[in-house]
Amino acid sequence: MTDSPTVLPVTDNGPSEAGGTSLQPIGGDDLLDAYSRAVSGTAERLGPAVVTVNVTRTVARRGRGGSREVPGHGSGFIFTQDGFTLTNSHVVHDAAKVDVVLSDGRRARAERVGDDPETDLAVLRVDGDDLPTAVLGDSRTLRVGELVVAIGNPYGFQQTVTAGVVSALSRSFRSVNGRLIDDVIQTDAALNPGNSGGPLANGRGQVVGVNTAVILPAQGICFAVGINTAKLVVAQLLSEGRVRRARIGVAGQTVPLRRTAIREHSLEVPGGILVLSVESGSPAERAGLTSGDVIVALNGATVAGIDDLHRVLTGDVIGVTLPIVIVRGTEKRELKIVPDDS
Repeated sequence: MTDSPTVLPVTDNGPSEAGGTSLQPIGGDDLLDAYSRAVSGTAERLGPAVVTVNVTRTVARRGRGGSREVPGHGSGFIFTQDGFTLTNSHVVHDAAKVDVVLSDGRRARAERVGDDPETDLAVLRVDGDDLPTAVLGDSRTLRVGELVVAIGNPYGFQQTVTAGVVSALSRSFRSVNGRLIDDVIQTDAALNPGNSGGPLANGRGQVVGVNTAVILPAQGICFAVGINTAKLVVAQLLSEGRVRRARIGVAGQTVPLRRTAIREHSLEVPGGILVLSVESGSPAERAGLTSGDVIVALNGATVAGIDDLHRVLTGDVIGVTLPIVIVRGTEKRELKIVPDDS
């Protein structure tokens, strides 16, 4: 989080005297020792790769003209030895200057390679060679209740370690641009302003998420973008400097459908996207969409709202002819549309 935060047994003791397997509960001290070893081990393995991200933004002075520089800070972690670093978009977006403080106290310049506000992720390039790196894990393997560890720089306190559990999986979270981020991890590991962009790791020291936001004034409701999402975004940011997404060129809003229309056309959704306007020269105009149409399916996927449309309009469908199903008046129609690059 920046200074202005957004809105996340028993053990097998071997054969018994009777020749079977004896299961005995672990003692309280043993549990605490195992927990402590997992947390401290993760901190030791991952901590050297965690950095403080310092930014400076130039903002206009209200009512007095001119501008002033406003500092901010967040966290990040190095994932390649030549300095590529992952953080949050809201930490570095529109920053005039970015630098980092390494875990050993050294300061280094940082260049913004690319950022993606729609997933709140950004990649920096930090000056340096043979830098300590974080190991990226697999967020698909997470289980609710699993131990997770967060490392970051809340309120400027470097290398702060907190621990908790995975509270829930597959949450959705709105980015600053209003697009829905799917597969978000909810955790009760304590996060505060300054933690944004830092790693959320499992008990083996592998990064499974990028800490993003907390719900205030709630206690222990914190969120991290899954590392599998981050891997996909990073690949595009490194290759193109941005994430490519498709567009069709309409302004619309989610509306309910009349029951008679649902029955008559055997629709699988209770609502769709009412087209309010169509951009001139857009894919939607070329496909024949007009104001008043209601989009109910795209490329075989039902569309009950704007978020469903966004899920289909990925970079993979740019330039591809897709079927789009609309309700126009009392008629159901299927048109062909070729999304272009946003």
